[in-house]
Parts: sequence; structure tokens; C-alpha cells
Amino acid sequence: MTHQNDITGLSHQGMSRRGLLKGAAGLPLVTSLASILASPALAKLSAATATEISIETSELQLPVKASLFAPDVTPAPAVILIHEWWGLNDQIKSVGAELAKLGYLALCIDMYGGDVATTPERAMDLVGGVNEDAGVDTVKSWVNWLGANSLCTGKVASMGWCFGGGWSLETAIEAEVDASIIYYGRVTAPAERLAAISGPVLGHFASQDQFINGPMVEGFEANMATASKELTAHIYDADHGFANPTTARYDEEDAALAWERSMAFLAKNIGP
Repeated sequence: MTHQNDITGLSHQGMSRRGLLKGAAGLPLVTSLASILASPALAKLSAATATEISIETSELQLPVKASLFAPDVTPAPAVILIHEWWGLNDQIKSVGAELAKLGYLALCIDMYGGDVATTPERAMDLVGGVNEDAGVDTVKSWVNWLGANSLCTGKVASMGWCFGGGWSLETAIEAEVDASIIYYGRVTAPAERLAAISGPVLGHFASQDQFINGPMVEGFEANMATASKELTAHIYDADHGFANPTTARYDEEDAALAWERSMAFLAKNIGP
């Protein structure tokens, strides 16, 4: 893999940019994540604290990019964040910035080559344009990149929403990550493939979800049991996308509970 930028002193860059965010926004760093995600202006400021990373993938030599958020203290355990069907937008990057404040090295990867959708029609086109082999190469390459990075302790988790939730599961199957979090992502992999998972999985699903529905989730639970893999699945009385405060389906209480459970899961399985 080719590293196309210098990451020396990255923690100091992140601290400086977060200081600029604090001054520009006039808000303390403990401002709630939901408030930042719901505000395009605050999300843009938060996203600007990233350091942009470019590499070539291991197998197909594809150029791929990601936004990296470093905590004040490194080395740190890492979390790969995989975006919704909209693409790598400021909201997803804001989650990475929040994780960095909590002590994690957060890498928000781009599965769309820089494209970001603003309409469901465009989002559907982008989802359909993702080549599975290229996607697998992308997530595996980023896991390997983090594992070799001096800023990382060697502990890596994956976390994704919707489209990214499905790819968080694929990352668990295809790469040796220590833990995985799925927010209402497609979970149809058979038990034979799930057998490759090396760490525990946490799933957040919604009872009103017409896409990632009850039968799919129940099948996932059964397949994980058959594969003798650890799964904790929570079903919320909510709809698909309930953790995204920019949508009408946002459920504040369930989103907060899912986030609390996710942070406890990360702390238990990868630190810090």
C-alpha cells in the first residue's frame, strides 16, 4: 500500500483544529453529538477537524480516501466508520470527531470515491455502483492500514449505519477486527460466512423497519448462533434510520440509548 501523505504529528494537528472548532462555534467540546449532527453548520465545523488520508488498496491497487480523527493521546484503539447510503458527509465525520474526543482513533472511510448524495434517487445509484470485490478490498486495506499505524494500539472495531451497517458486518467477516457495530444494516450472510468473524458483534435494529425487517434480523440471530459467534441484538420501537437526527424518523431516546450501548461495547472490547 502506498501512503500519500505524512501523518507525523497528527495528534497535534487534531488538537489544534478542535481548538479552532471550539472558538469558531462558541461552544464547549462537550456539546451533544445529536445537536452537531442536526446542524449542517456545526457538522461542517466538526468535520473540518479531520486529517484526510489517501492510500491504494492492497489487492486491486484502487485509490481510496478516508477522514481520520485522532485523540489527544495515542496510540489509541481505532474505529472504522462506514457511512450511510448518502456517502461520507459531514454528519458521519462528526461522529468520528466525537469518537476522537472519547479517546478513539476514528477513521471515516469513503466507499463512493468522493460522491455524496442529496436525494434518495442519487443515493440508490451510488449504492448500486459499489463493486463488491472493490468494497471488500477497501475495508480490508483500511483495517490493515490501521493495524500498521503507530497511532493505533492494534485494536480495531468497525461501525456502520444502513448501507454502512451491512459493510460493517462485511468488515467483520473479511477482516480480523476485534468488534463490530451494525446500525440497521443488511445482515443476510449465511452461517458459513459468519464463521469467519473473530470478534463480538453488536446490532441495533428497529421494529418498524421495512427494509432490515424482523425476519431478516431473526435469520441473522439464528445464523450467528449456528456459527457459534457472539451477537448482542437490540430491537428498538423505532423505524429505519432512527439514529440520524437529520431525518423525520429520528428517535432521540432510542438514538441516545443505542449510542450509550455502542460506547459501552467499544470500551469493553477494544478500550481505551
